[in-house]
Amino acid sequence: MTSPENGRPTRSRLARTVRLAALPAAYAGRTAVGIGKRIGGRPAEVVAAQVQQRTAEQLFATLGQLKGGAMKVGQALSAMEAALPKQLVGPYRETLIRLQESAPAMPADLVHAQLDESLGPDWRRPFRSFDDQAAAAASVGQVHRAIWSDGTPVAVKIQYPGAGEALVADIGMLQGLAPVMKAAAPGLDARELFTELRERLAEEVDYVREAEAQTAFADAYRDDPDIAVPDVLAAEGRVLITRWVDGTPLSRVIADGDQDDRDRAGQLLVRLFASGPVRAGRLHGDPHPGNFRLLPDGRLAVLDFGSTQALPDGWPARLGPLLVAGRDGDAATLHRIAASAHLLQPDKVTPEALLALLDRYLEPLRSPAYRFTRSWMQEQTRRASDPLSPAARTQRRLTIPPRHLLVQRVAVGMVGVLCSLGATVAVDAEVRRWLPGYVAPQDALGPIPRRSG
Repeated sequence: MTSPENGRPTRSRLARTVRLAALPAAYAGRTAVGIGKRIGGRPAEVVAAQVQQRTAEQLFATLGQLKGGAMKVGQALSAMEAALPKQLVGPYRETLIRLQESAPAMPADLVHAQLDESLGPDWRRPFRSFDDQAAAAASVGQVHRAIWSDGTPVAVKIQYPGAGEALVADIGMLQGLAPVMKAAAPGLDARELFTELRERLAEEVDYVREAEAQTAFADAYRDDPDIAVPDVLAAEGRVLITRWVDGTPLSRVIADGDQDDRDRAGQLLVRLFASGPVRAGRLHGDPHPGNFRLLPDGRLAVLDFGSTQALPDGWPARLGPLLVAGRDGDAATLHRIAASAHLLQPDKVTPEALLALLDRYLEPLRSPAYRFTRSWMQEQTRRASDPLSPAARTQRRLTIPPRHLLVQRVAVGMVGVLCSLGATVAVDAEVRRWLPGYVAPQDALGPIPRRSG
């Protein structure tokens, strides 16, 4: 757990287990009390809403305080906000914003010790000034604002002591939270989430690796009119220094942004996702709203590159034709391509069943612009979470190769954010622009106009 006094993630498995074990126990207690209230005459939906809201508040507060892998799971859960019932969106959103933007901070003496260890005893020399108060906190580190020697405002990300050990300790324990996570975010496939996170979390404590990924994106999008990636100025040990970026956090755009900002942010999120493998040779792997800012000039700033996947050859060659087949309702071709990519065993999934599973997910590709809504997300969540539904049965029979797990998680997370934004996005135009083998639809719509940039 994290002590408010020292901001250090506890590495003790026992200490962290005690904190996490309290979550299912508390959820069970709330459920029992809820049953009593229903017996006493309170409406079932009111009681259920109260149980779900309190479960979410405790879950996200605990995950945020524990930092490490625990907080990373909480950030992944935040992409599911759009799947929540309408009456719970407000309370959840505020809880999620707190999780995305803050967590108990390290005190100044511990911050200085980390800087001294990574940059040396003269760590203050490159700075004109350094703010001891954290400006933001994340799963494995916190950010301080400073002024570089040449007057450039910079963000100094400092890793929590013991963050790596905490990440390793968290994953096994967090798997026991699956029932609580399902109560807080219905429809989440917790098992798949843990499988993919286990492979990625260890990479996030390597700030030198993150600096390399961020530099690749910064070079690829330099002077871009739509995407802004701050330059890396230094990376040593547990410290990463980049240019400072102001702007409106995407979580705030979700909470109270106007429709133009929602649409703009959504369009640029899709553009970043679709163009990254082509322009930077990498996929940005962490679409939660805390990693993005909407700048006053309309650009989308991307702040965190701890989770990326190298795709030096760009998108897989089969992906474009597969999407075309699904978009156009060509079940036989869709099935053939999926089988050739080892996504399924042909004798276990029929072409009709595969198309029925994917059909609704491909709706955004069938019009010049598509409006993402919470109701759409909720419908897809219900289909996926009902174990007796044909879609869920088909989904269980698919095989996602490990190298594609991050792509799948990023796509799901990004769609969740688009639905939270309620954004209208020209998805088809972006996909046509960046995916080889994806051709324009042959229907009455005619050519779909491309946005500039």
